[in-house]
This record gives sequence, structure tokens and C-alpha cells, in this order.
Amino acid sequence: MKKIEVVNANEVEVKPFVLDDFIQKDLKQGMAKKVTKKELRYLADNLDLVYDDTQIVFAKKLLNEYLLGK
Repeated sequence: MKKIEVVNANEVEVKPFVLDDFIQKDLKQGMAKKVTKKELRYLADNLDLVYDDTQIVFAKKLLNEYLLGK
């Protein structure tokens, strides 16, 4: 059985919900890693996608720029 405590309404502190308090603004170091061509080829093979080397290089550059901002 759970114990409960009855309080008056003026004893309860009410704060507005601010969504930004729960959103991480910047990626911390080490959270993102570089994507390799080997990983992209493995993923494409698992998804049964047809690809060539130029598409893999493009996807690698695009993903690394998006994830790492370099």
C-alpha cells in the first residue's frame, strides 16, 4: 500500500513547462563518429540497395558533414 500526503494548494510550487530545458543544444564530443565507406557498403548490402563507388563517397561526405559539421 502506498502512503500519500495531503497538502494545500498554496504549498505546491507550479512552474511553466519549458521544452528547451529538455533539448540538448549541442552534440557533446564523442557522441558522433565519422561514417566510413565500409559501413555504408555494409548497410546498403543489408538493405539490398544497388550502389556504386561514387554514390558511397557522396553519401559518406554528406553524412559526415551533417553529423560532425566538418
